[in-house]
Amino acid sequence: MQEIASVILFVGVLIFLAHLFTSIFSRTRIPDVILLIAIGICIGPVLGLTSPLNFGQVGPVFTTITLIVILFEGGIALKLGILRVTLAGAMKLAPINFFLTMAVTAGFALWLTDLELLPAFILGAIVGSTSETVVIPLINQLRIREETRTLLSVESSVNDVLSIVITVTLIEAYQLGEFSIVSISGDLIAAFLVAIVFGVVGAFIWSILLNRIRAIKNAMFTTPAFVFVIFGITETMGFSGAIAALAFGVTIGNIESISFPIFKPSPPNEPVGLSETEKVFFGEVAFLLKTFFFVYLGISLELISGWLITVGLILAVVAFALRIPAVRLSISKSVPKKDASIISVMVPKGLAAVVLASIPLQLEIAGGELIQSITYSVVLSSIVITSFLVLLLDRTKLPGLYSWLIWPTFGFFRSRARADSQRLSDETVEITPAGTRLFGGRDRTGRTE
Repeated sequence: MQEIASVILFVGVLIFLAHLFTSIFSRTRIPDVILLIAIGICIGPVLGLTSPLNFGQVGPVFTTITLIVILFEGGIALKLGILRVTLAGAMKLAPINFFLTMAVTAGFALWLTDLELLPAFILGAIVGSTSETVVIPLINQLRIREETRTLLSVESSVNDVLSIVITVTLIEAYQLGEFSIVSISGDLIAAFLVAIVFGVVGAFIWSILLNRIRAIKNAMFTTPAFVFVIFGITETMGFSGAIAALAFGVTIGNIESISFPIFKPSPPNEPVGLSETEKVFFGEVAFLLKTFFFVYLGISLELISGWLITVGLILAVVAFALRIPAVRLSISKSVPKKDASIISVMVPKGLAAVVLASIPLQLEIAGGELIQSITYSVVLSSIVITSFLVLLLDRTKLPGLYSWLIWPTFGFFRSRARADSQRLSDETVEITPAGTRLFGGRDRTGRTE
């Protein structure tokens, strides 16, 4: 009974700490994500008070529920007009960033470790993702444009799906001894298109039923329950449940701005969206789940040897460096400097990478334990670096440097030279007297001064 009381006490304290960390972020720009993960690392790998094994099957189920709710709640906040503007950029940035990171990571893995070719590319596919469960809560706390927030939300979701599909495909290719690009392309297209159809159609159906459901007492949880149903059906059929949940949220959040001529003859069947009370409620649920998720993520990051930590740190730094040319190829120069710099540092890996890293070890793939250990190091390093860079971007002139790195021009140096020249010119004016005063001259009356 005392153990249960201790757990309940910890949960209560953790919720208060989560709100305190949010307040700290608003004042100091220190991300609450890193503080929550630090708590998980302390009670997990460092002190050994708990481990992922203690959660059994509840742990993976909890993380999946968190993913669904965060994607759904994030989708509700996306405006359809802004989504149209940013979708092309997100669909360019996600594959460019993923495949570039996967290829270069595989090359470094071959150089720094004993991994074979295909296991090295499996590692690259695992760490090539960006985690929407880290990105979305983090960008919601930043002062950036709505277009930038939408682009990063969509890009991180697409990137995670790319990582899952390609990692699983490469593992199957390793087991079968053959590799097919056609098969991978077909799986990716199906994973996206079918999932989007399921999410959009599900949102249409639910929007029509919503008025009747609201007549039922205590029915607010029925909306996320329906999202779980859509996610489960989509995943069971072999497609991306994450994309379906995001598509559901985007559609239900914008349903009232979409015209449906087929429903016009029958006003009672007109689709309706979510009320402000429901949106606030789902936001609170997402906040609580996010809090426990990041602590669980910290618990899941097992401590590994110093050399593998170094390798993971190197691969994380490489991922951040590769993000810069990926952003340059994907976004317009009209994007403000700070927003462009925020896009350039949003490379955190998350629990999806941790889960995927366990599969090669379970299937006894050569180097499976090495893949898992390096992935843990990359996940931790990437989240720490992202949080640190976000802090610097808000408090220093780092956005200007990132902007120059994305779109390098000599203007950066010319402007510095002009500024220095102007400063010297101003100083010269202050210390050099006029010629008539230095050599003597005549005033207006003709007398020598």
